[in-house]
Amino acid sequence: MTAIRFTAMPTIDAEHLWKGGCDAYDRLPDTMVSDGPGHPCRHCLENIDEGEELLVFAYRPFPALQPYAETGPIFLHKRPCTRYAAEEILPPVLMTSPDFILRGYNEDNRIVYGTGAVTLIGEIATYGERLLARPDVAYVHVRSARNNCFQCRIDKIKAPALTETGALA
Repeated sequence: MTAIRFTAMPTIDAEHLWKGGCDAYDRLPDTMVSDGPGHPCRHCLENIDEGEELLVFAYRPFPALQPYAETGPIFLHKRPCTRYAAEEILPPVLMTSPDFILRGYNEDNRIVYGTGAVTLIGEIATYGERLLARPDVAYVHVRSARNNCFQCRIDKIKAPALTETGALA
């Protein structure tokens, strides 16, 4: 079995926006007020509570432009929040819908065809593990099954390297 972790948007990306930076389309984020559930913050992976301000912006969770580098709208708390840290546990934002799309990507950040599937929340960890056990899958995206918006990433937990004596490096 492949050990997995749920990975939130990197703090460096969130800080860029909190400090007034532009999004993936080189535009300033829109600010709005949450009207309740349905505004998941991609940094803390919690829902943004009713009455809280949030940023709406175009996000591309890939290192560079290329044909498979999907860009789409996501939300972020307007005020800095703490990045999701309980990486081995299904994040709270994934409890807000009955299902999500899981899709595997290779080391070149290209979709691995045949990996995309609408997955019930109770099966996300198992399907993510199964995809990451494949040698051609480097990581998995969790996306909205209704709007295809990026939610978070699933990565393999890499074992620490061992020295010649068998001690951890």
